[in-house]
Amino acid sequence: MMEAPPVAKRQIPVIVLAGFLGSGKTTLLNHLLGRSGGTRIGAVVNDFGSIEIDAMSVAGQVDSMVSLGNGCLCCAVDTSELDGFLEKLSRPAARIDVIVIEASGLAEPQELIRMILASDNKDIVYGGLVEVVDAAEFAATRARHPELDRHVAIADLVVLNKADRIGDEARRDLLGVLAELSPGTPVVPASYGRIDPELLFDRKPREEDTAAVRQLSFEDLHAGDEDDGHGHDCHDGCNHSGHLHAAYESVEFVSPEPVDPRRLMEFLDSRPGGLYRIKGFVYFGIAGHKHKFAVHAVGDFLRFYRSSWARAEERLTQLVLIGRGVDAGALRAGLERCRVTEGEPLAEEHTMWGVLRYAQA
Repeated sequence: MMEAPPVAKRQIPVIVLAGFLGSGKTTLLNHLLGRSGGTRIGAVVNDFGSIEIDAMSVAGQVDSMVSLGNGCLCCAVDTSELDGFLEKLSRPAARIDVIVIEASGLAEPQELIRMILASDNKDIVYGGLVEVVDAAEFAATRARHPELDRHVAIADLVVLNKADRIGDEARRDLLGVLAELSPGTPVVPASYGRIDPELLFDRKPREEDTAAVRQLSFEDLHAGDEDDGHGHDCHDGCNHSGHLHAAYESVEFVSPEPVDPRRLMEFLDSRPGGLYRIKGFVYFGIAGHKHKFAVHAVGDFLRFYRSSWARAEERLTQLVLIGRGVDAGALRAGLERCRVTEGEPLAEEHTMWGVLRYAQA
């Protein structure tokens, strides 16, 4: 009996969480840690600060790694020692699924990105830059730190935090400014750092979960949100309970027919700014091509991961697109045009070049 083909090892995405002091990075990270489900997060921070872990176990500890008690790990590092801790977190024994680096409030995210991209560690892959912006203090922060414009310009996803603290007109104006600074980059309005973790990484169900895995976890967010006593008014993009994430939408696409790689890349290259996340698997159906491609996109960041189809696995393209203010019908129509129709010749190997540019080595 022939052995099943080996499955390529999935690289651990490393997401950089940046933003100036007071923007809400730590609050957002705490939120991700608290809503991670069964996903094991490796949290890398310059200082433990307000990370919600047992203060007695980490007080005074620097350059150390501690358990967060929910399957996650946290380490405090100096930037110069980042590579060493990424190596520790990516070891199989740690069983980490995603690594989130919370940059110092005065850090240059370009430097962190450069270090990740230059790393010789084959078990990790750069997973995108998330820039957290304080909506209420944007003008003052920009005046103190003109480099904010540059940070926003290179972000793959911008979280407009504290969006509930400004009025509708001010928020529209600010969204316009951010669109000018980084054209096409998705901007997620949020309050108290509450964004769905699925916008950044795939959540695994906890071991005790018996229900089918949901593509989105908005109901979990509603159940977990605590009354903070501020009595927020409802603005554009929030529901009547004041939660800005309520306007997120998901679009699903399933196709048993192969997908043309060139047409898919044209679709991905022209994706609208409101599209925060794309995830799933793609079946290209090229003759002699045995690879199954997982796709992961956060904002402008795009990555494909190659593996092999299981012997009895049905060849399907299955995608989930998550966004806000997107035209669901137009997205589905765009994906429909990527199908290889009956009678149309299958794509040839050389047409995969556009996809392979974004694939792991």
